[in-house]
Amino acid sequence: MDNPFKFGTIVENEYFTDRKAEVEYITHFIDSPNHLVLISPRRFGKSSVVLKAVKQSGRQYIMLNMQQMTSVGNFAAKLLREVYKIHPFERVKQFVSNFRVIPTLSTNAVTGLIDVSFQPTQNTNVLLEDVMQLLDNINVGDKRLVVVFDEFQDAMQLAPKFDKQLRAIMQNQQYINYILLGSQESMMTDIFEKKKSPFYHFGELMRLKKIPRNDFEEYLNSRLQNVLPDEFELFTRKILDYTDCHPYYTQQLAAQLWQTCILEPENEEKFPRSIQHIIDAHSLDYERLWIQFNKTDKWVLQRLASSRDLQDGTHRTSTVYSALKKLQKSGYVFYSTRYEIEDPFFKKWIAEND
Repeated sequence: MDNPFKFGTIVENEYFTDRKAEVEYITHFIDSPNHLVLISPRRFGKSSVVLKAVKQSGRQYIMLNMQQMTSVGNFAAKLLREVYKIHPFERVKQFVSNFRVIPTLSTNAVTGLIDVSFQPTQNTNVLLEDVMQLLDNINVGDKRLVVVFDEFQDAMQLAPKFDKQLRAIMQNQQYINYILLGSQESMMTDIFEKKKSPFYHFGELMRLKKIPRNDFEEYLNSRLQNVLPDEFELFTRKILDYTDCHPYYTQQLAAQLWQTCILEPENEEKFPRSIQHIIDAHSLDYERLWIQFNKTDKWVLQRLASSRDLQDGTHRTSTVYSALKKLQKSGYVFYSTRYEIEDPFFKKWIAEND
């Protein structure tokens, strides 16, 4: 029997959890000539939601994670490689032959796909302009290409004034729908909501929230029933209470609980055993993370882990707020109705070692 829960990668098909309203909205939205900006904390499933919607639309798409880009030239090469995946070689060749800097192409012996690289050049603006313009020129028919840039805030670090150049190109394109995703809310808000930003009001802003508890309960119940026929509803409630409906950690804990039920069916402590297994598996990573924090960060995390007051006079309000914003930017803390530690297992590890 295969584990019915999946986490850590883009989730599709039977592993996909609800998000019907969001998928339907995105699918209909990209039928317009407008662009979409989607913001959510890390591991809320924004990439999975967008990918499902784009595939459901039947449109051709390109999806790149900007965290993986190391330079403007590297970005241009990877973008061109994605074009070769969706268009015949001969068709792309017609356009590439007019590039001002001709790329080097090779066939990957393992994947069979075309690899792309550019010779080092001081004028990376030319590379970017040629490849980005190709996206618009190569479009076939009346259905616009969908281009998804995940973790878009990281693109701002590729080169000085990269945002201005990218925006100048994108604003003149007619046959593309852009979907720009980001997990660092403060940076994404600055990029798209500050008037001085080149991307000010570039697209409609959408925020992805946690999956509603009722929907998650239905999803978990249907999958836990096979291994916990008499207690699946109880364990579903325990999981969601522990993870507070965080999409990634709910899937992770459910997957481990399912595994524990299969391997240790007689264990009467299945739930705490599953939690401890996850913490033990990541304890070395947690230790490495912990030693990187300064004293104020550690103090704030310890207070959050034990639900203690952050304003007890130990630190000034401005100091606590600054630490929270830094931890939020790094992805360790997020804000919904209150500041929370993103990883509930890391939270338990902190509380146990406080």
